[in-house]
Amino acid sequence: MPPSNAITGRSVRAVAERTADLLNALARDDARPEEIAGILVAHGESDLAVTRDDVESMRVSADLLRGVLAARDAAEGAERINGVLARVARPPRLTDHGGTSHWHVHVDSDDDAPLAEWFLASAGMALALLVTDRQRPPGGLCAARGCDRAFLDAGSGSPRLYCSRRCATRERVAAHRAARS
Repeated sequence: MPPSNAITGRSVRAVAERTADLLNALARDDARPEEIAGILVAHGESDLAVTRDDVESMRVSADLLRGVLAARDAAEGAERINGVLARVARPPRLTDHGGTSHWHVHVDSDDDAPLAEWFLASAGMALALLVTDRQRPPGGLCAARGCDRAFLDAGSGSPRLYCSRRCATRERVAAHRAARS
């Protein structure tokens, strides 16, 4: 059985966080199927047999989703999400996987959809819900030199620019040093 496409109020952020973790792993050339399966399990999905072909096809999905996170504003993000959803989403349907899980919404083709299709559909839907809720891009790609990690931005303050405090501090220190010289 493929992972859950559970899109509920509490889970939207969880799906988006899972998406960011998968995007960061899939961006590396050395991402292994066991690593991707481990990320899915760490985010509450059932243990899956992820293949090398799954990883390669998920990379195509990841590239599209990274484009969503690179959006400069909500309008651009919405346009990119609409492209993702037009490519893969199907009419929403409720499933409990034949009684093996709680009822939840799926937007992929069926309960046995390929992993890359499931990833793109569930991530696209979660990111769409975050844009509608917050009226700004759902995350970003780190602005620090040498780092392009994806991150979720669910805060209510100014939009984030960096994936972590470490990257933000490194950039502030570099700017301070450059201003002093």
